[in-house]
Amino acid sequence: MVGSVAGGRHKPGRTKPMAEINVTPMVDVMLVLLIVFMVAAPLLTAGVAVDLPETAAEPITDTGEPLTVTVSEDGTIYVQDTVVEYENLVPHLEAIATAGYDQRIFIRGDQNRAYGDVVRVMGRINAAGFRKIGLVTDPEIN
Repeated sequence: MVGSVAGGRHKPGRTKPMAEINVTPMVDVMLVLLIVFMVAAPLLTAGVAVDLPETAAEPITDTGEPLTVTVSEDGTIYVQDTVVEYENLVPHLEAIATAGYDQRIFIRGDQNRAYGDVVRVMGRINAAGFRKIGLVTDPEIN
């Protein structure tokens, strides 16, 4: 028997190769990744919860562990998760800098806090000699 395939009859030239791509497995993987990132994203933010202002600015890509200074709605200043008095802010940052930290310092200011208070903290950090300073905002939602 010429042309027999897997026990059935095969006529040459009658079957065409399947040209469609099965996207179902790819969609399944993408949905799983989406769920993983939706769960993990809130865990990646800095520890102190503040209501950040929204802006259309492009995100800063930085490779090192960010050092964040947060000004909360009630005016409390945090370095990472540690409460720091305004007068002790510079000595605290200098102690961190002597340990070898030379990355950008991110300032997170609650949008309900007066702009002047956030700028005052930023100015104090800048006056102490820290020049790599960035403001953290949330992406603008249209």
